[in-house]
Amino acid sequence: MRLTVIGTGYLGAVHAACMADIGHEVLGVDIDAEKIAALAEGRVPFFEPGLQEVLGRTVGSGRLRFTTSLDEAADFGEVHFVCVNTPQRRDSPACDLRAVDAVIDTLAPRLSRACLIVGKSTVPAGTTARLTARVQELVPPGSDVEVAWNPEFLREGFAVQDTLRPERLVAGVLSGRADQTLREVYAPMLRAGVPYISTDPATAELVKVAANSFLATKISFINAMAEVCDATGADVTTLADALGHDTRIGRRFLSAGLGFGGGCLPKDIRAFTARADELGVGGAVSFLREIDEINTRQRRRTVDIARDMVGGEFTGSRVAVLGATFKPDSDDVRDSPALAVAAAIHREGAEVRLHDPEGMDNARAVLPVLGYAADVTKACEGADLVLHLTEWSDYRRIDPAALAAVAPARRILDARNALDPASWRAAGWTLRALGRPLPPPLPNQQSAADHEPAVCSAEVG
Repeated sequence: MRLTVIGTGYLGAVHAACMADIGHEVLGVDIDAEKIAALAEGRVPFFEPGLQEVLGRTVGSGRLRFTTSLDEAADFGEVHFVCVNTPQRRDSPACDLRAVDAVIDTLAPRLSRACLIVGKSTVPAGTTARLTARVQELVPPGSDVEVAWNPEFLREGFAVQDTLRPERLVAGVLSGRADQTLREVYAPMLRAGVPYISTDPATAELVKVAANSFLATKISFINAMAEVCDATGADVTTLADALGHDTRIGRRFLSAGLGFGGGCLPKDIRAFTARADELGVGGAVSFLREIDEINTRQRRRTVDIARDMVGGEFTGSRVAVLGATFKPDSDDVRDSPALAVAAAIHREGAEVRLHDPEGMDNARAVLPVLGYAADVTKACEGADLVLHLTEWSDYRRIDPAALAAVAPARRILDARNALDPASWRAAGWTLRALGRPLPPPLPNQQSAADHEPAVCSAEVG
């Protein structure tokens, strides 16, 4: 089939490349000419494992092309996927739909033959109904154009896998023709046994925000439990393991840490509560406001513990920060808990030197006032404190004994509960892990560090 993908950011670029990879002819569309030129040359403008190979393969085969022209897209496509950004509004928690509306207002008058517009962006319930009415106002007389919603469920770092081998496909459609069209688009996945849920558009729109809200709730729950663990001396990791054996609960997303961030979970739960308020059912999801607050509190608590570890104030301290992105295997620093903590510590007077395997350029663009180091060793040279804030596998492989040679203070705060406490402590480090008790003092030997309270953390979203 001939598909267009309008909006070639993270979602759109992945979707366009993967749809071409399963055999469709695809035209990617964006108003950013520089981005389009890079993609047309087979260059991915952001980091996502596996995407470079898929993009190069499909551009090279001729099945994937790119343009800035919606006229060309209207003439080309049988199905038009809308993949533009839907960020939080500047003036409220609600979803900003201006980019989606602009696509519809510009594309619809150009559609002179039968086709299907399929939204993939995360939107409030009721958007498809509103856009359907708008499309019917704008399309030329006699044009047969429908709108459907097919939400994405991509995880950054696994986006190619999640597109080619999704856990489920959800189609919000208004007719059998629209449903059949989407079944044809995803035919290889359906043949592979991927569950396909055909429903009304409002339900499809809700699936994405409901899923993200549930995940955010699970993460914030274990972070709240980690705070209780700090007060009682319990171990949040063992607690999570015990809870995870209950099949009604499961272990995934029960890892206490610094908190969730990125471009989806935080803004989606805020937009969901705002839309519920508009519908008069805000009380039903009011708990999500507390979920958001628990998540934000984790960042403040991490700063508080870090301050305590350097003697009560940051002025004059040198702090190494390991991690800038909101999660590993990504270069995305949007609403990054790691960057939020680094910025807060810098504002309190610390000299911050940061390292990240993929996110340094994006972090520097957001926070140029920080120091940046090309490798972990340079970041940690002379550090009074090391903060582990993003769970990259590179950091789990650090040799604590070797790092101690450049950071003689030997203090580390593991805000992701990902490092092995025993190996770090054996190398002479004072390691604090969020929501986990400090080891008991040796007989007749009790250091000041042993009196420091343990703290808690939350998992990346």
